[in-house]
Amino acid sequence: MVKISELRLRDVINIMDGKRLGTIKDIDFDLEAGKIKSLILPGSGGRFFSMFARSDEVVVPWENITKIGVDVILVNLGPVIQPNHLQK
Repeated sequence: MVKISELRLRDVINIMDGKRLGTIKDIDFDLEAGKIKSLILPGSGGRFFSMFARSDEVVVPWENITKIGVDVILVNLGPVIQPNHLQK
């Protein structure tokens, strides 16, 4: 079993483009079912999957989590869209 405090320390990596998305900022729970609905990451101005997310957040639905490893969490998202001033 993994503690939430331990999850928050792991880097989240998008397997679609290999980019590091950051660490977990918050977790959205379904209290009735006792399950995690999504992970919320600090964003870089891009928009993902949820119209309820603030523009500075990346919401990763639980279904998009591929693997939770010892050091990283692998997720399957489309390419990260960043503002022009953040692109390299």
